Amino acid sequence: MKDDCLQILKMFIFYLKYFHFSSTGTSIFTVYEAASQEGWVFLMYRAIDSFPRWRSYFYFITLIFFLAWLVKNVFIAVIIETFAEIRVQFQQMWGSRSSTTSTATTQMFHEDAAGGWQLVAVDMNKPQGRAPACLQKMMRSSIFHMFILSMVAVDVIVAASNYYKGETFKRQHDEFYLAEVLRVVRLIKISPALEDFVYKIFGPGKKLGSLVVFTASLLIVMSAISLQMFCFVEELDRFTTFPRAFMSMFQILTQEGWVDVMDQTLNAVGHMWAPVVAIYFILYHLFATLILLSLFVAVILDNLELDEDLKKLKQLKQSEANADTKEKLPLRLRIFEKFPNRPQMVKISKLPSDFTVPKIRESFMKQFIDRQQQDTSCLLRRLPSASSSSCDHSKRSAIEENKYIDQKLRKSVFSIRARNLLEKETAINKILRACTRQRMLSGSFEGQPAKERSILSVQHHIRQERRSLRHGSNSQRISRGKSLETLTQDHSNTVRYRNAQREDSEIKMIQEKKEQAEMKRKVQEEELRENHPYFDKPLFIVGREHRFRNFCRVVVRARFNASKTDPVTGAVKNTKYHQLYDLLGLVTYLDWVMIIVTICSCISMMFESPFRRVMRAPTLQIAEYVFVIFMSIELNLKIMADGLFFTPTAVIRDFGGVMDIFIYLVSLIFLCWMPQNVPAKSGAQLLMILRCLRPLRIFKLVPQMRKVVRELFSGFKEIFLVSILLLTLMLVFASFGVQLFAGKLAKCNDPHIIAREDCHGIFRINVSVSKNLNLKLRPGEKKPGFWVPRVWANPRNFNFDNVGNAMLALFEVLSLKGWVEVRDVIIHRVGPIHGIYIHVFVFLGCMIGLTLFVGVVIANFNENKGTALLTVDQRRWEDLKSRLKIAQPLHLPPRPDNDGFRAKMYDITQHPFFKRTIAVLVLAQSVLLSVKWDVEDPVTVPLATMSVVFTFIFVLEVTMKIIAMSPAGFWQSRRNRYDLLVTSLGVIWVILHFALLNAYTYMMGACVIVFRFFSICGKHVTLKMLLLTVVVSMYKSFFIIVGMFLLLLCYAFAGVVLFGTVKYGENINRHANFSSAGKAITVLFRIVTGEDWNKIMHDCMVQPPFCTPDNSTYWRTDCGNYAGALMYFCSFYVIIAYIMLNLLVAIIVENFSLFYSTEEDQLLSYNDLRHFQIIWNMVDDKREGVIPTFRVKFLLRLLRGRLEVDLDKDKLLFKHMCYEMERLHNGGDVTFHDVLSMLSYRSVDIRKSLQLEELLAREQLEYTIEEEVAKQTIRMWLKKCLKRIRAKQQQSCSIIHSLRESQQQELSRFLNPPSIETTQPSEDMNTNNQDNNAQPETSSQQQLLSPTLSDRGGYRQDSTDGGKPQRKFGQWRLPSAPKPISHSVSSVNLRFGGRTTMKSVVCKMNPMSDAASCGSEVKKWWTRQLTVESDESGEDLLDI
Repeated sequence: MKDDCLQILKMFIFYLKYFHFSSTGTSIFTVYEAASQEGWVFLMYRAIDSFPRWRSYFYFITLIFFLAWLVKNVFIAVIIETFAEIRVQFQQMWGSRSSTTSTATTQMFHEDAAGGWQLVAVDMNKPQGRAPACLQKMMRSSIFHMFILSMVAVDVIVAASNYYKGETFKRQHDEFYLAEVLRVVRLIKISPALEDFVYKIFGPGKKLGSLVVFTASLLIVMSAISLQMFCFVEELDRFTTFPRAFMSMFQILTQEGWVDVMDQTLNAVGHMWAPVVAIYFILYHLFATLILLSLFVAVILDNLELDEDLKKLKQLKQSEANADTKEKLPLRLRIFEKFPNRPQMVKISKLPSDFTVPKIRESFMKQFIDRQQQDTSCLLRRLPSASSSSCDHSKRSAIEENKYIDQKLRKSVFSIRARNLLEKETAINKILRACTRQRMLSGSFEGQPAKERSILSVQHHIRQERRSLRHGSNSQRISRGKSLETLTQDHSNTVRYRNAQREDSEIKMIQEKKEQAEMKRKVQEEELRENHPYFDKPLFIVGREHRFRNFCRVVVRARFNASKTDPVTGAVKNTKYHQLYDLLGLVTYLDWVMIIVTICSCISMMFESPFRRVMRAPTLQIAEYVFVIFMSIELNLKIMADGLFFTPTAVIRDFGGVMDIFIYLVSLIFLCWMPQNVPAKSGAQLLMILRCLRPLRIFKLVPQMRKVVRELFSGFKEIFLVSILLLTLMLVFASFGVQLFAGKLAKCNDPHIIAREDCHGIFRINVSVSKNLNLKLRPGEKKPGFWVPRVWANPRNFNFDNVGNAMLALFEVLSLKGWVEVRDVIIHRVGPIHGIYIHVFVFLGCMIGLTLFVGVVIANFNENKGTALLTVDQRRWEDLKSRLKIAQPLHLPPRPDNDGFRAKMYDITQHPFFKRTIAVLVLAQSVLLSVKWDVEDPVTVPLATMSVVFTFIFVLEVTMKIIAMSPAGFWQSRRNRYDLLVTSLGVIWVILHFALLNAYTYMMGACVIVFRFFSICGKHVTLKMLLLTVVVSMYKSFFIIVGMFLLLLCYAFAGVVLFGTVKYGENINRHANFSSAGKAITVLFRIVTGEDWNKIMHDCMVQPPFCTPDNSTYWRTDCGNYAGALMYFCSFYVIIAYIMLNLLVAIIVENFSLFYSTEEDQLLSYNDLRHFQIIWNMVDDKREGVIPTFRVKFLLRLLRGRLEVDLDKDKLLFKHMCYEMERLHNGGDVTFHDVLSMLSYRSVDIRKSLQLEELLAREQLEYTIEEEVAKQTIRMWLKKCLKRIRAKQQQSCSIIHSLRESQQQELSRFLNPPSIETTQPSEDMNTNNQDNNAQPETSSQQQLLSPTLSDRGGYRQDSTDGGKPQRKFGQWRLPSAPKPISHSVSSVNLRFGGRTTMKSVVCKMNPMSDAASCGSEVKKWWTRQLTVESDESGEDLLDI
């Protein structure tokens, strides 16, 4: 018995010669075969029979998910991005793509009398042929067009009604029947949207046609090569002739049965040449399926792509469409307008004349003045700038229109201060703008050494130049001396700015329309609320502000507050578990309860089966009762809080609310009914099927799931158009196939009978069984068997006897499943020449039809995400923002300061050679798994010993890093934590290995090596980017994957009800069946991959007499459901395989551009981000991810390269960046992403990169920052000036005090004449005289007391007045110091503001009057500054 088992095992291994996991080569080969989703399920079933079920499921499902769905689609992303990049480069070289205009069809060249050519308009209504004008007019009419199309539709219906009627069936042998069938294509003109879509896809046919020709050429070349390689191989008939070689290579291109072609070839060529042949077929399969098919997707996406010039216009229209400008309320609320008004009146005890009129506050009047100024400026800004005369006229009319109101407001006593304040701000803004313009154009940056400016500096000067274009009327003085080219360039810049300003005004108008529409809806709602007492009353019973309703509102809307804000600064605190808090705050508490209840109910439904029904299982009924009770409470609370239908926030206000009520009613009816007998195809079975929609409740409860559904339905139009195109293609080939193959595919089940007349009686079928059964055979019988009747029948799964069956067969062929069988049957029973029919259909359906689904789903996904209408610069900006969100600070501690042992260890561990050595060691340890670790194999012990040595080396590596970085610094990096975890597992394995030495320890050692291998992905940039692409794609596709699982769960529950007792067939067997929900999920997952889904469908269609029917209950019959199986499997395959899986492709394509952009395409390169991370790591010494605001200045000063800020040239930019960080969190700490986001905005051209709404918000922010920085600068400058004035006042008071003392001495000397003595001047007076002699004289011309960068040392001499050090904020042009008083006491000369003012200082010893006069001088100077025009300021302009 043991020898027989070994012999059977050897035969099985010989049969699976190249598809097993016994060696490294065959394992790679088998994994590639499974990743191609061809034959993988049979490998999984064999593994299930040999190993635990969970291990097989986990291994193969993860293999399909990562390799077949994620990594494989990266190839599509590569081709699409490369194709788009090439298209952008060609557009930059040759301009935008050419497009036909309307004038091209209405104008033509005509030769005039002089022999020249001119463009002449063509009258399309003019008769152009010999037919009468009335006939030509009739043929151009829409009525005639629709009549012809209706006749074509009738012809299509007649052709579709043709079917096989046995021997009386008349075939149309006309060779032009195909041309008659193609007439159905004219029906595309019925729908203009479908016609435009077809033209968009196939109109520019040069690229698509070239790709088709390339594919055909590739097939011909590879077929010829394969013919020459394998034509001499015996026992291989696939490559004996060129047509056979062509069919084999085409079969590999479509991936259907390509493993069979390769397997037969490998077995025929022998063991020696098998690896070479396998590599040949794999390379061809890789190129054909991953690159060639991706090229078709790229071409279709390129045809759907808009021109760069049209994208801005489309964005504007999209913004207008997205803006909710509906001024009317929904119809369910407008129904109250049909009823008469019944307002609830309130009695008052006083008349209106008895009420006192409140006083009007000054702030109340001030807001009207501000609003008047804003309205006037907004009105002037919206006016078009094309014609200056109309602009001036409109300005004058607008000003005159508001003149009367403005005069009335100006007469108010309370508005004087506000008007003066506005005038002052206007004058200061003029000074600031003129100063900025002067500094930009003064040439102060010329003559400096040539140095490449950073992108921050470049973008800052671009912004300043655009600011100067706002005041183009005042630039005449500045533009003197410029060349003609410069003036032309300035004019073009002004035109571009005005165009951009017009776009801004349009966006603002759209936003205002949205606000006005929202305001009108609110007004209508308030009117209905006041005039109709039953409006906004749930069920017309509960009052609007009733306590019970308020309580229900609190319960329904209560949720976890995920954002923790600082009560002082208002900044959002960064909590440690913010991701968990965001998850808890995703939905309300009530919705969380219902999500948990729904999940528990679905888990309970997982245990249901045809043999354990909920009607007979009390434990399963508990979950049913709990779900209905909780949902009843939930709906009652929501209805009492928000209303059912006739309230603004009603429960039934969208499709989600309708679905909730439907699921609740179905569950309630089923719970109350609980039918004990459920006949097949009855209402009770339909109710059980509708009950299976319960998992869809999660779509309504989770907002992100609703977003997935919205994305699917938003692109339903394009998907519907693609479906119509494919149905048209199928109808054409189905009608033609009926004429070709109707009745010709039938055959007798007895292979010895050829003619139909002889197919009658019975015949014997032999059966192969095991010899161990020891069956006794009758005399003359060599094998056991049984007798069956002869039947003349079509193939089991398909036929072309009518259009319906033909379309079903072609739909299966369109999914590339089962078309090889159709081809073989047609060639064998009709003729080889008819094989062209199925090959042409497969080529059109596979290369164009299926790729259309992929392209349309990707295009719709991009449109829903807002990326379809983005220009190249805007797409790069979106990619940059997504890349910055992923970027994290470096968790690398700084190098120790000393040169001790830790510093040396730090240098060793951070050296590139050390890192490469560790990577090589990881790869070397992974190579040890190329040989199977078996306990009985003697080779396993040395391999395990070498792995132990590698483990000790990795322990040494971790120890060195811990010493170099300290334990706390080592723990900060996630990569270090992963290395520590794997190394700890390795140490545990070493201990267990030497202690136990069994199969489990060897398995654990192999797992540790695999875990160690994944650590190498973070040590190389390219591998890290690939890993990030896969991880981010999984993260962003999480809700799509959950949505797929919920749909799969609904179909699994329904499959248990419909096909739970279907008899086993060709593919319904003990592994694949619907007997329970778990097995149904595995079958549906197999169908998602497309593995023989059509055969499973036909097994579920089994009907009597091939099954046993039972009309009493559905669980007692083993028959299937033909119509149910058709709708069930076709809808599931279209929704999941054609739509949901392509959403994964769209997500991968979107994320691929984040990490694989070239340096030229990236706005901030990888090196820039890496440099910023290093600088942040230096500033953030605590490694908390946040720094105080004052440290941002040090961080900006440390930046180098393209992010460097030159303080000599871009001091203003430095101030703006610092202030932006200060105002972000009201002076609180800033995060890593805050600073990085600010740098990214400052490093791009916001006019090109930002979308319209984001652009307006950013420009407003930057303009506010400029004003605030200017105000801060002026405020600090004035404080400094006033401080100097006070110091000079104190100095003047000290002089007056000394004069007073001298006068008192002279007076006392005069009253009491002393003896004759010599009087010396005081020491203080001598000092003042010396200072007076050293004081330089200033010019008498008028100057502005303003800071400027042109004067480098003006403030240094007086920077410390009064002995107190002053903070340096800039270089200032200061006024001349006041001239000290002389020995004469008659007057004091004061020099202030550049003017010499003679003041008589009468020695009445009143210092307060002198201080008051100085203060009045400052006020006079400030008034004079505000009245100075910016054009007269000269070089002494304010420099911020």
